[in-house]
Amino acid sequence: MKAEGALAWVFLTLAIVFELSGTISMKISHGFTRPWPSVLMFLFYGISFTSLNVALTSIRVGVAYAVWSGAGIILISIVGAMFFEERLTFSSLLWVTVIVAGIVGLNISAKGH
Repeated sequence: MKAEGALAWVFLTLAIVFELSGTISMKISHGFTRPWPSVLMFLFYGISFTSLNVALTSIRVGVAYAVWSGAGIILISIVGAMFFEERLTFSSLLWVTVIVAGIVGLNISAKGH
């Protein structure tokens, strides 16, 4: 399957959402001791990688991977703080900002090629 234009970005968005879901499932599986979150983790990661694969038919791999991984880092940091009582320190927020700046910069530079 080949996704073109906006459809490729829809698949990349799906890849991000399912990667986030897989990571949350991994956290609540408690080291594979809970069966349903463990099964869901594999399912969500499978959907995520499949969606990323389709997105890569039209989006440059460096851009797609930067957006996918960067968005995943940002979103899981927020979810960790909101639902798993993980602290977001000033330092960690600063580094997440650097990641966002890198993603934006990569997207801007990719449009020039």
